[in-house]
Amino acid sequence: MIRIAALDDDPHQLALVKSTIEAMGHCVVTFESAEALLRQLRRDNFDVLLVDWELPDLSGIEVIQWVRSNLEQALPIIMLTHRNSEQDVVTGLSAGADDYMHKPLRVEELKARITAICRRSYPKPAVRKTQFGSFALDLDLKTIQFAGEAITLKDREFDLALCLFRNLGRLLSRQYLMETVWGLAVDIPTRTLDTHISALRSKLQLRPERGFRLSAVYGHGYRLDEILSPHLE
Repeated sequence: MIRIAALDDDPHQLALVKSTIEAMGHCVVTFESAEALLRQLRRDNFDVLLVDWELPDLSGIEVIQWVRSNLEQALPIIMLTHRNSEQDVVTGLSAGADDYMHKPLRVEELKARITAICRRSYPKPAVRKTQFGSFALDLDLKTIQFAGEAITLKDREFDLALCLFRNLGRLLSRQYLMETVWGLAVDIPTRTLDTHISALRSKLQLRPERGFRLSAVYGHGYRLDEILSPHLE
């Protein structure tokens, strides 16, 4: 499941986008103004942005330029617009959009473009095992080992660990982690995430001497960083 932000000042278009994305099994947060989206981007995380060109405050072009200038993550962006001239397409792509879709939106095309941009931006590993330092994760069995030694995790703990490892060095908001790991209908106590984080920190012993550090960032969320061993620095 991925987390998508959709920006459009037309509530009917937003409703169509929201229903389409949720039907794909993904999470979507909608915004009717550029400023509202930019405020959220300063403290939250998304995997894909859908941005309308014509907006009441900032233009979609300005939004894309802000994202490219202010966010470290190379966030994939699809521009949605009634503009369909060749020069408009060139302008949108030159500003930093990764794809360009004409309105009125067609549901199946929107699904296909979202799937394609995720495939390009977040390719799945060819094998169902992945390695992070001395940690080896088996995605099919949902097992994890450190230096060959098995560590027992509950399914949700494994999902949370995988999310953190796949986003090394990226500050992840609490909302992003909860929606990505627990799913679309996030109706769980906020302490649930903290409890799972505490369990992971203890079970995986995420300390610099084991190559990783799991940090809480007050008012935002959590960040997992890879740390070089002293003899490697």
